Amino acid sequence: MAQNGGMAGKGEWARHWRYERLPGLDLLRANYLRHTFPRHSHDGYVIGAVTRGVEAVGMPGGTLQAGPGSVVMINPEVAHTAKAGGPDGWAYSTLYPAADVVAEIAAEITTVRGTAGFAEPIVMDPQASRLITEVHRAAEQGNALAADSLLRVALARLLRDHGTALGARPGRSAGAGAASRARELLEERMTDPPSLEALATELGSSPFALLRAFRDAYGMPPHTWLTNARVRAARRLLESGTAPADAAVAVGFTDQPHLNRHFTRIVGVPPGAYQRERKNVQDREAHLLVPSGTWQNRHHPPTYEQPTELRPGTLPSTPPGTPQEPAGPKPPSSVTRSGSASPWVSPDSPSE
Repeated sequence: MAQNGGMAGKGEWARHWRYERLPGLDLLRANYLRHTFPRHSHDGYVIGAVTRGVEAVGMPGGTLQAGPGSVVMINPEVAHTAKAGGPDGWAYSTLYPAADVVAEIAAEITTVRGTAGFAEPIVMDPQASRLITEVHRAAEQGNALAADSLLRVALARLLRDHGTALGARPGRSAGAGAASRARELLEERMTDPPSLEALATELGSSPFALLRAFRDAYGMPPHTWLTNARVRAARRLLESGTAPADAAVAVGFTDQPHLNRHFTRIVGVPPGAYQRERKNVQDREAHLLVPSGTWQNRHHPPTYEQPTELRPGTLPSTPPGTPQEPAGPKPPSSVTRSGSASPWVSPDSPSE
């Protein structure tokens, strides 16, 4: 990730994109000051390198602090939150490899049986952190050979040093079956979901019992899960070329502003910017260039320029970049246990 000691206070920016020559991978490079990711999950992996400031990651076991040199590793379908861990926000470069990408590398370089994952959500590993930022740099410069090589080296290192076999979700409650059926019903009725009481009655449960069982199974209450599922569905529609306004209605949001609000909070960029980046990838696929032997291909200029001042709450579609931040003290990762909250009271925002 790029670095600029004066970046703090310059405004928020983010770029969420795909490099057409690295299938099965999304990339996010961002500088956030006030942005907060609500509780959500991903169908693939999250592997992020914090390059400035501190990120506070809310995991099932507590809140983790990630500073420069650390790597955040979140397995598929693990509910989590993220926000600034200090007044200056945080910057990071994140990789979102699909499950089959990680499985392919794990099968080749590890002896893990079953689904491979990561044992710890945050580790201090400066070398792996640098590899992640170099994947971004190579992809932005159009160097497919370097980007693919660095991606595989980074994932292999993390799997070798921090990998494990993912087992079944521990502590399955007696209501796990009801929670699974509730999830299926919410997915089927995404545009017109039932009330909690109606859902519980249909499943032969009580509202509070269903809330507890659902949160035990999926790490979030049903209304939060539904918002996350709608955003995932909207992403697929946007990637296929559906207009944001049409995608919003198709997945059950009231209108495009409703989609914009939740999409930006969960994905980190607005839906319009998300779709433009994917359209750019599709447009380039027909006339790909062969990378030159040098690190920077003149046909793919780097995007590590000076940041642009933004209005509060806005994010550009293409982030400015910066040179690397001077080395300084690296705050260690730490865990703060979260308080015991009632299973039916959640800090997550409602779906409206």
